[in-house]
Amino acid sequence: MVWRFYGFWRSALAYFMSLSNTRSMLAFLSAATRRGGFLLTTRATARVLASAALGLAIGLAAVGAGAAEPAKSTKKSTSATSVKKKRAPGSKGTAVRSAPKASLSPATAVPAAAKTAKSGSTATAKAASLVPQKSAGKAAAKLAPEAATALANKRARIARGDGWVQTWDEPTYKDSTSGDNTAGEDVVVRAAAVEALGGLNGSVVVVDPETGRILTVVNQQLALGGGFQPCSTVKVSVALAGLHENLITRVSPIRFNSKSSLDLTDALAYSNNYYFATLGIKLGYDRYSYYARLFGYGEKAGLNIEGEHPGYFPPAPPKDGGMGMLTSFGEEISQTPLELAGLMSAVANGGTLYWLQYPQSAEEIRDFQPQIKRRLDIGNLIPTIKPGMRGAVEFGTARRASQDDTILGKTGTCSEGRTHLGWFGSFNETGGHRLVVVVLLTGGKPSIGPMASGVAGDVYKRLASENFFRTTTPLTPATILPTQICCSR
Repeated sequence: MVWRFYGFWRSALAYFMSLSNTRSMLAFLSAATRRGGFLLTTRATARVLASAALGLAIGLAAVGAGAAEPAKSTKKSTSATSVKKKRAPGSKGTAVRSAPKASLSPATAVPAAAKTAKSGSTATAKAASLVPQKSAGKAAAKLAPEAATALANKRARIARGDGWVQTWDEPTYKDSTSGDNTAGEDVVVRAAAVEALGGLNGSVVVVDPETGRILTVVNQQLALGGGFQPCSTVKVSVALAGLHENLITRVSPIRFNSKSSLDLTDALAYSNNYYFATLGIKLGYDRYSYYARLFGYGEKAGLNIEGEHPGYFPPAPPKDGGMGMLTSFGEEISQTPLELAGLMSAVANGGTLYWLQYPQSAEEIRDFQPQIKRRLDIGNLIPTIKPGMRGAVEFGTARRASQDDTILGKTGTCSEGRTHLGWFGSFNETGGHRLVVVVLLTGGKPSIGPMASGVAGDVYKRLASENFFRTTTPLTPATILPTQICCSR
């Protein structure tokens, strides 16, 4: 009976690991967990990890067991396996670890190979780090008494939650307006954006989605630079790609286990990583990269904007986590605030991706004409993602942006190297003026998506208090020029 139980799990594990999609998901789970637990945003995802760990543990315990004498052979096999694991990588004992199959996709082959290539000394060092009590005491004894006392006090404060340790390179607070050229910007919009950002280290970009005109850029050096990892804001483009490929609908759930599932609306509102990792694996790199580049990733969003750098889109799935990390965290993508503003403008106006233009003088404002980069075939898909983007503000990750007027958006929170990132891309659907507001925060713990949504929400509130959204648009050549005229050229 015992052997039948182990045999069942052994067979189940073999089938489990034979699925390429499952291997991709395991690569994603591993990479996401190493990133500090951002994956564990729902109880359902935690149960997925627990179930996978249980299956792997039971399956591995049964490997090598003999069918003749179940109890004895299992014990021998377990001890033999433990002995083989202690052998040096160059010995015959490494044969117990099977090499990655050649048929593995690029998204999973590299992480698997990297794991196989780890040396025994590295594994030993990691094992030793798990039992640091005595060795740590000896190391502390070598320190000067003052240093040892300071170290002990620091660890005690952290353990009590009374202190923090700065582990990031970028400052959380700074003057983000230093060096900005405000000539040609909308004075009212600029003032609202600057006051909303306050002393935070970040950038605010406000765009008219109906024309592509940039109304203000706070912290132009940051906004026009090479970009940062988009974090969960990448999920908007992934959702559009999945809908266009008929892989999902708004109400079709992606199931985590027998009891838990999410549809697209809740997945966007709560920014569920497992949902979009699963969708990304179904899409595959070739299909998703086509849509990502179509939506503006990896190219300049602006037209002849001095100092602007293009973002970056990887030529292959990320080595760390594969498609799951690419489509849930934006792994290896560099997104600029202008790129996100361009995509949000296309969603806000029904599918037209404008070249963003940044007039720098009264003459340029007078002669401004909208310029279309491309038309996106997403007009029928936008109503499907709007409930999730509205839900993010009303009850999801962007609740700090909530107010009387209708705001739709998507947050993003992650870290790139030793810098925390907080994104929020948004647009309003109330009043005579429709605006796109993009916020990027960099630095320490406050630099998170919810905080960025609060900054954007403050921009909308300040503009509403100035009756900006209820003011009739002044009649100028730039505002009365019909879109059809400019687009037929």
